[in-house]
Amino acid sequence: MSQENGKARETEESAASWLLRREEPEWTEQDQDELDQWLNQSMAHKAAFWRLEHGWGLADRLAALATLKQDAQPQDPRLWQRYWKPLSLAASVLIMIGIAGILQTVSVPGGKQNIAQQDGPVLQAGQVRLATAIGDHQVVPLADGSKMELNTATKIRTAVTEASREIWIDEGEVFFEVKRSDKVPFLVYASNRVITVLGTKFSVRKDGEKITVAVLKGRVRVDEMANGRVSRSSIITNGDIAFANEASTLVAIKSPERVANKLSWRDGMLVFDQSTLIEAASEFNRYNKTQLIIGDVETANIRIGGTFQASNVTAFVRLLDDAYGLRIEQMEDGVKISQ
Repeated sequence: MSQENGKARETEESAASWLLRREEPEWTEQDQDELDQWLNQSMAHKAAFWRLEHGWGLADRLAALATLKQDAQPQDPRLWQRYWKPLSLAASVLIMIGIAGILQTVSVPGGKQNIAQQDGPVLQAGQVRLATAIGDHQVVPLADGSKMELNTATKIRTAVTEASREIWIDEGEVFFEVKRSDKVPFLVYASNRVITVLGTKFSVRKDGEKITVAVLKGRVRVDEMANGRVSRSSIITNGDIAFANEASTLVAIKSPERVANKLSWRDGMLVFDQSTLIEAASEFNRYNKTQLIIGDVETANIRIGGTFQASNVTAFVRLLDDAYGLRIEQMEDGVKISQ
């Protein structure tokens, strides 16, 4: 067992121990203070405890545990051994069936064709990591009733509880359909930007330090953070797109067609409107292992437009050859396009 897995197992066992102790009639305010201190030591402690508590409640195991305790004397030193085994077993089962995992990276394979049949795991309390591979696309429902749609090569972390709804985008792109809550805002962290929303449909894309926020419906606030504080904010609504990079934010207002184009990946398509070939190639390279390599400046600056299937790079290259008579070379690391 690795050191990381051993530490995770130790955290799970401590969480189970605290959960069991809290059900005892001798539980005091001092015990609660000690539990709070343990929870506040790290997010891993909170995630483990919340996950086990939530899953245990779902399985209705606490009621069964209370029945067991009627047959035991609270002072009996063997009480822990008696309860520990079923509780540990329940915790293991909950982990195995996927009720969140703080250290687990969940790769969600499958393209658009699989979404109707399989929407992915429902995320519970605690922080969970999810990732899609190149060319993959997955819908993931959240425990609060919201939904996330992960685009190609995306990595995120989530923490959705009754008290908070937070998403961290490490790289890639996500479309959100957020269930409205006047009490608990939905927060998305990307680089030094925080996107705050109560209920809406929007996407966030992170390319290094460049952040793009496109609003399909509703209203969101994009905050720029500096030294842990909000330095400036931008409000964007239906049809608006915010482009943020380091200390600059540009908002293109009332561009519903551009928003629709940016969200065409949800249907497996890419839409270009007078884009340069180097820009188009960069987009295709996000979705395909076969990479497009632009061989010279003249070719890179060719302007193109149209709608293309994101996963069919071969058809795109063939169309370029037909339209412009470009030189196409099959290379070991991709396809080179030049004059």
